[in-house]
Amino acid sequence: MTGIIRAVIFDVDGTLVDSVDLHAHAWVEAIRHFGYHADFDEVRSQIGKGGDQLMPNFVPQKDLERIQDEMDHFRHDLFARKYMPKVKGFRRVRGLFQHLHADGLRIALASSAKGDELEHYKQAAEIEDLVDVETSSDDADKSKPHPDIFQAALDKLGLQPDEAVVVGDSPWDAKAATRAGLPVLGVLCGGFAEQDLRRAGCAEIYRDPEDLQRRFASSLIGRHSPKTLGNQAGAQPGRPSARGPSRMGA
Repeated sequence: MTGIIRAVIFDVDGTLVDSVDLHAHAWVEAIRHFGYHADFDEVRSQIGKGGDQLMPNFVPQKDLERIQDEMDHFRHDLFARKYMPKVKGFRRVRGLFQHLHADGLRIALASSAKGDELEHYKQAAEIEDLVDVETSSDDADKSKPHPDIFQAALDKLGLQPDEAVVVGDSPWDAKAATRAGLPVLGVLCGGFAEQDLRRAGCAEIYRDPEDLQRRFASSLIGRHSPKTLGNQAGAQPGRPSARGPSRMGA
């Protein structure tokens, strides 16, 4: 990449909030409730996909069309009631977002979550006032690893793939971003192995959002931000960084 990066598109589950295990538990319960086998580790390895891509791994194709919507609704209600209150934001997410805005970058969220889940996640990470664009499962015909959700984010940002970078925690994020023509940085806080993230297309790997903020200047994003490159070629600065007090240790 040689040009200016104008926006960073973030996955949410496992990237900004600690929710991967909670989603896996909810899916295991839902799959077993409908009478199918589900091993926790196998289910966890699929988190990052939307339900439309996850369920075929555990439900026979002959049954899928009949029960897919019902299972998805059951899982969503179970997660909202039992697991969503336990979701916590990772450290310094707010500080990272403030840093990005200060460097002239816009911020988008691209999640396979449903809209109500996404609202809860923004509150958990304390970033409600720092997001420029967001997309959820409602904006994509197919979920990750299909590129739809990232393409929707690009459309809302009004940018081309070479003007944005994705940050995600799962191989499914990396595969979807790569299929959308976007470079992708991986974070390990979602619990996926570094080698799997690199194999799926991640150009750089960070421990978590705090680590990305700490090493921002040397990252792909920092090296190509509007501030670093002097707002060349008419780059539009992002919103000002003065957003009130920094929270979550930012």
